[in-house]
Amino acid sequence: MQFTSEQRLDDGVLEREFTLGDIPGILWTPGPASAPAPLILLGHPPLGLRKMYPRLVARARHSAADGFATATIELPGSGDRPRWAAAEQARADLRRAMEAGETVSDEIVDALILPLVEKAVPEWQAALDALLSLPEIGGPVGYSGGVISIGVRLAMVEPRISAAVLFAGSFVPRAMFEEARQVTIPLHVLLQWDDEGNDRQAALDLFDAFGSEEKSLHANMGGHTGVPQFAGDAAAQFFTRHLS
Repeated sequence: MQFTSEQRLDDGVLEREFTLGDIPGILWTPGPASAPAPLILLGHPPLGLRKMYPRLVARARHSAADGFATATIELPGSGDRPRWAAAEQARADLRRAMEAGETVSDEIVDALILPLVEKAVPEWQAALDALLSLPEIGGPVGYSGGVISIGVRLAMVEPRISAAVLFAGSFVPRAMFEEARQVTIPLHVLLQWDDEGNDRQAALDLFDAFGSEEKSLHANMGGHTGVPQFAGDAAAQFFTRHLS
């Protein structure tokens, strides 16, 4: 991991951009603390860190106020990272289906999401290796955000993640339902009931499939970007209980 820039935000949070090989990322840490901070990995849709930055830094600052460090990385095929033809074709097929008012097929969802999961999860694990080697970062570790299938896979394969807040706002491949049955960590799932780009029933079925003894579903009226403040506050309280 190589840090490429740093700045102190007006609330004292230290923001550092880094690269991990050819993967860009950002780390936010709270003001001076007497002990290493627990870490939350901030997931996000594949729209690029530049576009997602305002939402990510807001989440990071909120978490820092509770004593958590947060970090995120650029997803494969996003931002300035190289595109790959299969993903571009899947996105084009998705747009055509949605513009035509057609049901998005399982084949399109699999082609769009599964390669992203296969590429992204090992990169998240490599980032976690590097982050936990820093003296100011400690455990435990949480995951917060989407793409929900990336969160499901990470929760299944990564023993260092002890709790997760998952955003049910993306398409879910069929294979994820079996993986969800193997997830046993505490889960807090956010669902926007009127999310125009989300299959509500698939989200409900995925929640039902999770094998966790502690899991809660928080459904709110509104579209994809209309998550109310109190829902974010409840997610923060969830992490305070499980990571502090």
